[in-house]
Amino acid sequence: MLRFIILQTWLLVFCLALSTCSARNAPWVMRISCGARVNVHTPPTNTLWYKDFAYTGGIPTNSTRTSYVAPPLKTLRYFPLSEGPNNCYNIKRVPKGHYSVRVFFGLVAHPDPNFDNEPLFDISVEGSQIYSLQSGWSSHDEQVFTEALVFLTDGTASICFHSTGHGDPAILSIEILEVDDKAYYFGSEWGRGVILRTVTRLSCGNGKSKFDVDYSGDRWGGDRFWSRMPSFGQSSDKAISTENKIKKASYAPNYYPEALYQTALVSTDIQPDLSYTMDVDPNRNYSIWLHFAEIDVSVTGVGKRVFDILVNGNIVFQGVDVSKMSGDRYTALVLNKTVTVNGRTLTITLHPKEGSHAIINAIEVFEVITTESKTILEEVRALQALKSALGLPPRFGWNGDPCVPQQHPWNGADCQFDTSSQKWIIDGLGLDNQGLRGFLPNEISALRHLQTINLSTNSIGGHIPSSIGAITSLEILDLSYNFFNGSIPESLGQLTSLRRLNLNGNSLSGRVPAALGGRLLYGASFNFTDNAGLCGIPGLRACGPHLSAGAKIGIAFGASVAFLLMVICSMCWWKRRQNILRAQQIAARGAPYAKARTHMAHDIQMTRHYNHGQARTAAENGPSLLS
Repeated sequence: MLRFIILQTWLLVFCLALSTCSARNAPWVMRISCGARVNVHTPPTNTLWYKDFAYTGGIPTNSTRTSYVAPPLKTLRYFPLSEGPNNCYNIKRVPKGHYSVRVFFGLVAHPDPNFDNEPLFDISVEGSQIYSLQSGWSSHDEQVFTEALVFLTDGTASICFHSTGHGDPAILSIEILEVDDKAYYFGSEWGRGVILRTVTRLSCGNGKSKFDVDYSGDRWGGDRFWSRMPSFGQSSDKAISTENKIKKASYAPNYYPEALYQTALVSTDIQPDLSYTMDVDPNRNYSIWLHFAEIDVSVTGVGKRVFDILVNGNIVFQGVDVSKMSGDRYTALVLNKTVTVNGRTLTITLHPKEGSHAIINAIEVFEVITTESKTILEEVRALQALKSALGLPPRFGWNGDPCVPQQHPWNGADCQFDTSSQKWIIDGLGLDNQGLRGFLPNEISALRHLQTINLSTNSIGGHIPSSIGAITSLEILDLSYNFFNGSIPESLGQLTSLRRLNLNGNSLSGRVPAALGGRLLYGASFNFTDNAGLCGIPGLRACGPHLSAGAKIGIAFGASVAFLLMVICSMCWWKRRQNILRAQQIAARGAPYAKARTHMAHDIQMTRHYNHGQARTAAENGPSLLS
């Protein structure tokens, strides 16, 4: 018995451990209250909104709430055109995954109630434009935000706002909500190259709009917003509801809230068809998701309700029997179809067969957007380095991706699609006469596809970077009328495709590289005038004897050695002169004693000479003289 109890205990512990290990982590969430200086919690769910960060410009200010749908936040960030036409939030450290990205718009609070500040602008996510605001959006609950399902794979989320000349973009908040990796899978076209933009979500038969959180929905659903749809109109339907449990509702990967299936619209004898029409952008693909659950007490089983589903008059599902296809009454059924719409309307029709009525619980419609290919990352970084080095004014709006969305490229950067890499490249820079200052960075060589560079008539200084010689595709280089100094890099002679080179009106000096001078014979157009220090080609002053680099080094070395020898000789001469002067000073101090010693020696010498003479005379006179 004891052994059995121990075994049961171990099995319980093992099961608890297994369930703990297999439990799924909560989805990653980031909510930003734009313009806020501190973190904010909003009722009734005490939702956390982080203070404003990760933006590239704009001005924080107070907001006017346009709808109960928008979160109750008191600030926003708006982007005046003086800040540039493109402004972004670049949010880092976003885990790789599938996300619902939602942006709420706002109105700037203004003391004049008649002040019209409803801006119209475009929104892009990861370089792909997803939405354009339409006039009157602030008075429609379902239009105060836009939402899209997107894969984020590089650790960042880039959300940009593009001015269209109709007011300053104003953003109330941003939400990035992780959803299941397989959420809204709709077929072979689904994947990382596709964005699903929410066009509409309708809760049929419901008199109140709700978010997933209001339905107590699973967080992996992304907290979707469901607009109320009490009727399709013209007495063509009736609303029904139930409190019975709905099976197969909140299941992966979409996690629809169970309450979504507890209301529905049913057609009547007056108008057997159920039909809903909405406006859409033409020539687009739309993914349609239709939700059903047989909650009508008058339908008791299989075969009691059968209908066809048509989209713009074309049958997409035939003989739909909800009870049969879902497996039972009060059981969720989801049907999906992707269609191409050529006109400006999309009509969904449920047509009953054999006298039965149609039923529908909810409708979702997404626009299928093919993601834009981005610009080569190295070239984006090179442009960012150029922006910093030149102190590019904000009005240029160099934020986001230089080439996408294609409707809003960077001013002064010319883009071309490279079929080999399936990326955008920069093939031209046109920033002439823009009042630019600063210098050219070495990183400009990373723009290896450039064919033209025109930076003329600015105030750019410093040396011309030799790295430009690595841009072998360059055909036109115009740096005229700036403040470039130093010599012309020899590397420019490597630009064999160069057809026009304008360096006139600078402060360049030295010899023009021989390779460039030779190019003049092949019809190239080069202009070096108005550089007082340049020489070496016709039209410029003649250069002195040309010395190689080795010769220049030799001359410099010889001059250094000669100077060193001169210093050493000067020091030796100075030292010898000091010794002579010191000796003369010593001699001057000892002169009287030296003179006395000289006279004594002379007297001794004279005495010796006198005695010697006397002795010699006596010898000559003989002995007589001695007696």
